Amino acid sequence: MNRRAWVRLDNASNIFLAARSEADPKVFRISAEVDADVDPVLLQRALDATYERYRLYHAVLRSGVFWYYLQDSDLRPVVTPEEQHTCAPIYQADRRNLLFRVMHHRRRIILEIFHALSDGTGALWFLSDLATAYVRLRYPEEDPAPPGVGLVGGPHTGPDIGPHRSADERDDGGDADEPAHELTADSFGHYFRRRRGETRSAAAAFSRAAAPAVLTVDDGARSPSAEPEGHGRAARPPRRRVHRVAGTRTPDNRTRVVELTMPAKEVLALARSEGVALTMYLTALFFESIRLSSGGLGRDRTLAASVPVNLRQFFPSTSARNFFATVRVEHTYGEGADDLGSISRRLEHQFRPKATPDALERRLRRFIRFERTPALRVVPRPLKDGILRLINWGNNRGLTVAVSNLGRVALPEPAESRVGRMLFHVSAVRPQFCAMSHAGQLTVSFTSPFVETGHVREFARLLTARGVDVTVAAARVTEREIAEEES
Repeated sequence: MNRRAWVRLDNASNIFLAARSEADPKVFRISAEVDADVDPVLLQRALDATYERYRLYHAVLRSGVFWYYLQDSDLRPVVTPEEQHTCAPIYQADRRNLLFRVMHHRRRIILEIFHALSDGTGALWFLSDLATAYVRLRYPEEDPAPPGVGLVGGPHTGPDIGPHRSADERDDGGDADEPAHELTADSFGHYFRRRRGETRSAAAAFSRAAAPAVLTVDDGARSPSAEPEGHGRAARPPRRRVHRVAGTRTPDNRTRVVELTMPAKEVLALARSEGVALTMYLTALFFESIRLSSGGLGRDRTLAASVPVNLRQFFPSTSARNFFATVRVEHTYGEGADDLGSISRRLEHQFRPKATPDALERRLRRFIRFERTPALRVVPRPLKDGILRLINWGNNRGLTVAVSNLGRVALPEPAESRVGRMLFHVSAVRPQFCAMSHAGQLTVSFTSPFVETGHVREFARLLTARGVDVTVAAARVTEREIAEEES
């Protein structure tokens, strides 16, 4: 009897299991639009080839007495048409199933993932390899690679969002056909349970060369790894009552999605004109949109956002497992200048010192020490879930929105020429947007558990007022909207 490989969930993944709910099943979606309707037979062949490279994606989720773990399986993914609403639940405690799905709808190749398996960067690697393999099968005459190299006649490459090396770029002398994304790789354990000096030397060497891709879109603005002027140990600002968005829940808890598409260069130019990174500029726009659509913030004039940081840009890793941290930024209206430029610069000033390797390492080491406390390790898993659920609930009360930017994606030819927009969104317990850019088009996808979309309308108006051409598409969620679509 063969023993199957397994690995405990990392500290970032456990929270997704504890915090999932009917309204927010902790599923996210990344899509790529090709230039013709998807051929499901070719997409299945591309998926079979890509799947072999990602042993992590073979895993199923199991539960023990004290913790959850991922276990290797012999299951095979099957491409299906898109028939469920977006970000429908994937993980079911009583079933042994894969933690991702691949679908197609017209020209879209769609990947949905349970967040406990992988983060946005890891999922983007998978989707980029899948789309590249598909295009090479669809247009074999355009494949520039020699036969027999890498995936479906081409090298194993990923988007330029971090240190994702192809098999034939490896310098470890390993087999070029060896899967690049193993199940057991744990970057949190590798870096933040080691001696501090070892982590510092490895991370410092890498961060000097790595670009902060998750935070910007081909961004020429200041890097968040740079210290702000007059840096030092900043005083912790007092916590204020945070404005929380309310609304009408969607009828069956499905996620409301609204997609905005716009020229990336035009929005990036606006951010650069304010001297800030794109993510902070978009976050400031989001805050203004919430304020304008709220009809007045009342006494709760502080808006706060959670922003994920891709740790691979500072700590080298090719693991597709979760490897990120979050940074919280806020703005209180009525305490200084409230124009868009001032808000974005204030957010940037808060964000940059929190997103340095040293600051992130200190924070993550504290989390891991807490996670590995002997008393907590012997607590039964259901009780651990309850503790994490309460911690997550408390954190949520201190947030108004969440934002995420996967950055600019570049694919190898012929996929680069055949893939247009790429889109990213998540199931949401609060209003959120996710951004990414490809082929010169920036997509900002808003998700919310509420029917109302006033904040999205204001966001688009703020951009169009600044000369940006914005295209809007919305998914139908109410009975009336669905009936109109079917009629």
